[in-house]
This record gives sequence, C-alpha cells and structure tokens, in this order.
Amino acid sequence: MNRIDYYYDTNAPKAQTIVPAVSAVILCNQRDILLQERVDNGMWSLPGGGMEPGETVEDAIKREVMEETGLVIVVKKLIGIYSDPNHVIKYANGEVRQQFSICFLCEVIDGSIKTSHESKRVAYVPLRDLHTIHIHESQIIRIQDALSGKNQPFLR
Repeated sequence: MNRIDYYYDTNAPKAQTIVPAVSAVILCNQRDILLQERVDNGMWSLPGGGMEPGETVEDAIKREVMEETGLVIVVKKLIGIYSDPNHVIKYANGEVRQQFSICFLCEVIDGSIKTSHESKRVAYVPLRDLHTIHIHESQIIRIQDALSGKNQPFLR
C-alpha cells in the first residue's frame, strides 16, 4: 500500500500539507458511474488527482481523467469542494495530507477506456452496486452529492 486513508480515526497522523486536487463524477445513462480501482490503495475511486503548477482546475481534471481512464471529458458542473480535516491521507514517502478536492460532474466526449500506472481497472459500475465494492466513504459522499440534483455546490 502506497497510501492509507484515515477518516474520522483518532489514530490518524496529523496532516502536514494540503494539496489541491480534482475529481470527476462521470455517469452513463444515470445508472452507471465511471470508477477506477487504484493501484496505491486497492480501492475504487473517482478519477482525479493533484493539480500541477500552471494548470487551471479545468485543465487538471481533463488531464487527470485522460491519464487515468483514456477518456476525453468536458466539465458540466461543479459538484463541490471537499476539505474535511477528518479525512487524512498518509503516503508511503511519509507525507500526510488533509483532503482537499474539487469535484466536477463531467461528460465523456471522446476516447476509449484504458488503465494507467495508477489504476488496476477502469469500468462503469452500476450505481446500485456501489455497496458491493471496496470504495472509500469520501467517494460515496461525492457521488451522492452529484446525484442529489442540488444546483449549488456542496462545501464539505
């Protein structure tokens, strides 16, 4: 494991940094959601990752989705900003981050699904099956927010 997520865990290490990240909710026919099974922690996750210097958040989410899934997307809507200090991520190199992710509803406009060095598998998963896969609660919250129909972004 190259990454451990702590969520409301009293034994979690103290966060040292906050790194801007992006994530994408990509639905197919309102029944399936695009997820990747991560190499670093073995969990299913929304595509996404850290911003790089010189990028806008829109550039970052388009790049991350392309790198991790092979798909070209367009951003449709801001779902929310997720910065819960009780979600701490510890990396193998010793870095400990507080979660900070800007999540977008996106739509595929081109490409074909492929894996990357960050993903074991990439697939559309039926929404009804989310409770049967190994997925972090923070990802479920973002998915539920995306499906809520709320027009204003969530701030969590």
